[in-house]
Amino acid sequence: MLSDWATVRVDDLSFGILDNGEIPIETADWSTGLVAPMSNGAVISTGIHTGTGRVRVALLAAEPSSTADAWEEIVEVSVHSSQGRLRVDAFEEGAVESLPILSTAGPGWYRLRVHARGRTINPDGIQRDPVEDYHLAVWQAPPSPTTILRASDRIRISLQADLPTPDSQAQTFTPEQPAPKPGEPGATS
Repeated sequence: MLSDWATVRVDDLSFGILDNGEIPIETADWSTGLVAPMSNGAVISTGIHTGTGRVRVALLAAEPSSTADAWEEIVEVSVHSSQGRLRVDAFEEGAVESLPILSTAGPGWYRLRVHARGRTINPDGIQRDPVEDYHLAVWQAPPSPTTILRASDRIRISLQADLPTPDSQAQTFTPEQPAPKPGEPGATS
């Protein structure tokens, strides 16, 4: 089943795929730059800070056989629904009632393939008329690793930002300031 396009309110660079409105944000995995699965549901990262985007939903019986060329970014994640009420949600405005419930088989695990385009048109801006499109394909499936099927520069930058960085607590010493000897204050083990 493929829904019609619907408008979703975007606030703080995101909208949700929430299970009965719950937002366990402290469990979000932000590593892909597009979709952050949580212990229950997910958050979709947008390009715009505030405004509206267009969303449509495809409820599927199984994994789709291919990806569409019209999309700039495509990421697939596992999403859990503890209550069987996964919906596209605009956070403060609540569920987008014109879109169907995504968890068609009730509580359990689903795969969510997020297709996006337009996230670089007005980055971090305010957008009254939608310029970003999101196609959400959903089917029941056991949990499996996140898959980036098509990456944009925005996703690549996000992935690089998640790389480990050198220990910010590490100290460097110059010839004018020699390293402390073992047992002296400031010495490391």
